[in-house]
Amino acid sequence: MDGLKRESTLELMRWVVWGQRRIAEEWIRERGLTHEQSAVLAYLSKNPATIQRDVARAMRTSAPSVSRLLAGLERRGLVERQAQEGDTRSRRVRITPAGSELIQGFAEAMDRVEESILAPLDAAEQTRLRELLEQLASRIEPPRSP
Repeated sequence: MDGLKRESTLELMRWVVWGQRRIAEEWIRERGLTHEQSAVLAYLSKNPATIQRDVARAMRTSAPSVSRLLAGLERRGLVERQAQEGDTRSRRVRITPAGSELIQGFAEAMDRVEESILAPLDAAEQTRLRELLEQLASRIEPPRSP
């Protein structure tokens, strides 16, 4: 680390996430994306024709925030949004071929970032860390629908 003592477990967790973002930044910025935009495109590539509300839930953000984010991606031709028949408030979101092409290799790049962050741990320690994080995450209430 940088010589500073990090006393809080949550502070250590934030530090690890910061490190992950810093390492991933180069891959993401080369494509003119933000972390949030790349996460949305990756989600849409795995969940075709999802609705906007589900994107907000998956990104753990508000509907207005994800709407602004999607509008920017839509202007760039990376996603398409279409009102649902019979429900003009619900919008279906699809990644475009240009968006798919831009995000190609994202999963592999993020796997390499994860390997880099977890390199100091052996396989058993990585498994135990995952188990502990899953245990913590299971107690956190998922975002609610708007």
